[in-house]
Amino acid sequence: MNNNQTKIGVPMQRWVGFLVFLFPFLSLITPSGIGFSSLVFLLTALCVPRQAWAALAPHWRDIRWVVVAFGFNLLFALVCVLARPEARLEYLDNPSRMLFGLSAAALVVLARPPRATLWSGVVLGAACALPFVGYQRIVLGIDRPGGWLNAITFGDIALCLALVALAAAIDYRHSTRKAILPALGAVAGLAGTVMTGTRGGWIALALAAILFLTYAHLLRSRRVRLLLVGSFALFASTFFIPAAGVQARVGQGIDDVRTWLDGGSAFTNVGVRLELWKAAGYLIEERPLFGRDPEAVRAGLRQLASEGKIQDVILPAEHLHNDALQALATGGIFGLLAWIGILAMPFAFFARVLGREAQMDKPQFAPALAGMLVVLSYFSFGLTEVIFWSLKGSMFYTLMVFLLMGFCLNVKDGSDKPIGK
Repeated sequence: MNNNQTKIGVPMQRWVGFLVFLFPFLSLITPSGIGFSSLVFLLTALCVPRQAWAALAPHWRDIRWVVVAFGFNLLFALVCVLARPEARLEYLDNPSRMLFGLSAAALVVLARPPRATLWSGVVLGAACALPFVGYQRIVLGIDRPGGWLNAITFGDIALCLALVALAAAIDYRHSTRKAILPALGAVAGLAGTVMTGTRGGWIALALAAILFLTYAHLLRSRRVRLLLVGSFALFASTFFIPAAGVQARVGQGIDDVRTWLDGGSAFTNVGVRLELWKAAGYLIEERPLFGRDPEAVRAGLRQLASEGKIQDVILPAEHLHNDALQALATGGIFGLLAWIGILAMPFAFFARVLGREAQMDKPQFAPALAGMLVVLSYFSFGLTEVIFWSLKGSMFYTLMVFLLMGFCLNVKDGSDKPIGK
């Protein structure tokens, strides 16, 4: 047991482990589980501020650019609020809570809960969410169910849980019985995203497949390889099952694009996005450096529609359905840099860890791979959605990234050995 554990006591260690489990478990089956978890992590860290900081301080060189990226994201939001008379203080909510998410990493390094607490929360979170959204789809007949969230956010988070479960399988590879757990989480998460009809995650799966292929030479476990191949094959097979709706969604998307290109109505899921991206080009061209307030962006859309440059069917949209374009339109080049930073810096952190621990037997391998998968997923989600628009979407990313960072930073001891051994 390390000195930090002795200082905080066994009850606090168990409490932190419970919080680590609770966050992914509650993410999809409660209306406010993600926000609740972020708040409790912060309050817990404030109960032991000196110990939390002392635990994280030795790792400053490893995490500094990640902290700088989240700090710049908040600083830029603050500048926008102060410099724009029409800006509202609520614009600081997301970026401030994202930075405070660092408390989750500090508590993991301080209390050193076993990685199994996170993996169990991920698996049970995905497994319990599936019947919830399945009931809405099959029994209630909701075409695009999303539980307590909207269908897109639910589907995206479900896919993230599935991919994290696949990475967790590395820690369970030595036990056939225990290996069932990540397999269950992966299948449940993939089935959940299929139930929602969300298409944005398909790109994430393609990027995840590329990442797994990149490190395929290190995945020397037959169980892990079978799980990976089986999971991706299972998802691909849903295209040939009409009841799954995947084939219909693909055909619908192709028809939407053709209609828009032929000059038809943009009043379709894909057509609205294409028209919004067209409008974003006009708005960004006018103010490329600093952008404009989100409300001013919507006013700009109305102006473009009145001039006949875009179709007015996009006016009810709350955002531009693309993270990069939204960042450029509302923050210009600096806004784009803020968005890139909160993705690129965590990805670079996990890539460095994976580079150093380029062996499957290393304890940081699974959390580092899971971290890269989460970042890649959010990048792909942002191609057709502003996933950071909602607090739930933002905080799921932030907490998952910081928790996985915390496990990567943990000093090797008995709890860091492969779980299945």
